[in-house]
Amino acid sequence: MSISMIGIDHNAASVDIRALFAFTKKNAGEAMERLKEQPGIYGCVVLSTCNRLEIWASVDDDVCPSLYEGLCRLKGICDDTYRKYFTARQDREAVEHLFYLTSGLKSQILGEDQILTQVKDALNLAREHFTTDGVLEVLFRMAVTAGKRIKTEVPFSHGNPSVIHQAIYTLEKQGYDLQGKICMVIGNGEMGKVAAQTLKEAGADVTVTVRQYRSGVVNIPFGCRRINYGERMEYLPKCDLVVSATASPNFTLKRELFENISLTRPLILIDLAVPRDIEPQLGEMEGISLYDMDSFHMDETPAELQENLEAAGGIVRSQMEEFFQWLDGRDVIPRIQEIKTDAVNDFNLRIAKILKNTPMEENDRKKLLETVDNAAGKVINKLIFGLRDSLNQEAFLECVAGLEKIYEE
Repeated sequence: MSISMIGIDHNAASVDIRALFAFTKKNAGEAMERLKEQPGIYGCVVLSTCNRLEIWASVDDDVCPSLYEGLCRLKGICDDTYRKYFTARQDREAVEHLFYLTSGLKSQILGEDQILTQVKDALNLAREHFTTDGVLEVLFRMAVTAGKRIKTEVPFSHGNPSVIHQAIYTLEKQGYDLQGKICMVIGNGEMGKVAAQTLKEAGADVTVTVRQYRSGVVNIPFGCRRINYGERMEYLPKCDLVVSATASPNFTLKRELFENISLTRPLILIDLAVPRDIEPQLGEMEGISLYDMDSFHMDETPAELQENLEAAGGIVRSQMEEFFQWLDGRDVIPRIQEIKTDAVNDFNLRIAKILKNTPMEENDRKKLLETVDNAAGKVINKLIFGLRDSLNQEAFLECVAGLEKIYEE
């Protein structure tokens, strides 16, 4: 059994190419069920975010299913045109990638912690659709544990980084002041709420769109106003900046919607969705500046951040080695059980000769043998697992192999 993954991210492909392989929550669940039906796949998890799409699977080494080809079948793509944008990882390389990713150390914005929630959500979705297995379950749980430790033990010095934080930082470097600006956020999911809260904290006047049929149950950040989604174009001419962050398969802002409105001030549009929320042609209109997910990068790692990243890396390496110890131990447990059974039987045969000649009731003899059998098993377990805890993995496996030879017929 091996751990395999394929992934496409913001470093390898543009937002439009990533959009071809993106999944909504509903589609991701269906995709995982179909992937697990393929021969040789024991379990799978799909991680689909604005910046990346990854498929994780525990696979049969003898079958070696192609995750890329499986993904293309799901998406109705019939050629290898996009294979060059994907990275495939196996076993240790794959595990290392997930741990560093979940800790925010591979994100478009270094140290951002939204990915931690996204990985947890991906695991929970796989559980709901019964597509995870024991190995992926432990792998993802331990990667999340590493991310949580970093979040609490290594607070990154520049606050709570995310794409919207980097967007604001980029605009401020260009001399744009959000204080008092009128902003609209289209979308009230997690990304939309973060965007609204961040803009509000920067001093902007923020309004959030809410779908009419959900307006009675949706919470929006404190201090923000709400309007119905259908009223967004009426409100837009009043805005200095608009952020769109929805999971809609259709554009929330299209060029044709701007034909009947008049803009009296420069307008900044920020598209935080994959697939895109805002039609790219809007960026060609006079007075409009359009940014998407690929517009905001951290060009260099600040000195104050580097120290925290190194500390985070130490936590990742520690947690990762703990996972490999579990994984190696998982494979050796059946061998240990066989050694224990052989050793206990050997001991019982030797002591049975003594007990046979010891005067006692037969019922008492039977109870004594059961007690001795149980005690012998515990002692052997203590000895073997004591070796595991005191030796490195290679030396321990050599000991196990040596013990196996003792009882070879």
